[in-house]
Amino acid sequence: MDSKKAGASLDSLISAFNARIAELQELVIARNMYPASTVTDLTAVDAALKAMEFQVQNIKDRVRDETLAIPKAKKLIDASLKQQKKLQSMSGFVPSHSHIPERTSMMNLDSNIRSQSESSKLDACFGSLKLEEEPAAPTKVTNEKKGRSPPPLWFIIEDELDSLSSYMKGRLTLDKVNAAINDMASYAEANAQIIAAPKKKLPENLWEKALELRDIATTEAVKGKHFFLESDIKGPALKLDNTGKAILTVLRHLGRISETRIGHHRVMILLKPH
Repeated sequence: MDSKKAGASLDSLISAFNARIAELQELVIARNMYPASTVTDLTAVDAALKAMEFQVQNIKDRVRDETLAIPKAKKLIDASLKQQKKLQSMSGFVPSHSHIPERTSMMNLDSNIRSQSESSKLDACFGSLKLEEEPAAPTKVTNEKKGRSPPPLWFIIEDELDSLSSYMKGRLTLDKVNAAINDMASYAEANAQIIAAPKKKLPENLWEKALELRDIATTEAVKGKHFFLESDIKGPALKLDNTGKAILTVLRHLGRISETRIGHHRVMILLKPH
């Protein structure tokens, strides 16, 4: 190799070294501009973002669950309001220790009977049992209604309830039992109105019941007494549940009612104070 070719090869090698050195210098400058700690900082930021995204998702899930629960909550509120109205209406029948509740009417038949001005007799379909002719004047009808004795309201007192065995008394309270007595008087009054009403003043759906009640009223065990049927028990205080059955047992034991069976009917007779 001559000297010229050797010199050219050396020059190219030097030039290549210089280019590589320049690249290394640029890399060093870039490294100084972006230190290694930046990578660590970006990793921390990424972790924080992921944590925030997880929390946001949890919040969205909670909001969705609460939204789905709103209709159920509304139903519960509506049911609570209905129960509150029911309890408020029942409170009028519950006696307190300071006073005794007044008997309330269960039917609107009384207003129909008060307005009657014509005398009438039972139709042949009511059997051989006949009612006495009613006075023609409405005022006389009112007086007759006043003259008819109302069902007895013979409430119990605390000492009577306390005298019962714990097995018989259970969880019954004085107010519950006396409220049931008030209901029974209302049932008996409603039956008395049906018995006394002429056929033309009775709805058709009560004709069959009127026949049955009049037959029961003429039996030796019931004649001249106020009574109601087991099928009449529909609340608000007295119902055919375990509590209602316990109340009936207590009232029979305390001599407030007696029970008899006539045909397929279970008849409860209201007793008067001795």
